[in-house]
Amino acid sequence: MTLGLAFDLLLACALLWSAWRTLSTPRLDRAIILFIAFGLLMTIAWIRLSAPDIALAEAAIGAGLTGALLLDAYGALRQRKRRRKAS
Repeated sequence: MTLGLAFDLLLACALLWSAWRTLSTPRLDRAIILFIAFGLLMTIAWIRLSAPDIALAEAAIGAGLTGALLLDAYGALRQRKRRRKAS
């Protein structure tokens, strides 16, 4: 087994694990962080597949923009929850 194949297998296992954990975690904040980590792992997978244009799009849109929007929505959700408890 070559080093490249071992890295690819490890990457595939990490992708499957992070996808499963993202979908199965009960905490929303943890799910968002795992989603961002999954996007970054997908970026590495696209680089390994010699598709740098798709890797760049995945990093910018998949992990970056979508992750930032999800974190912002989570912050707004927490603020709304606090306001409801206060009133």
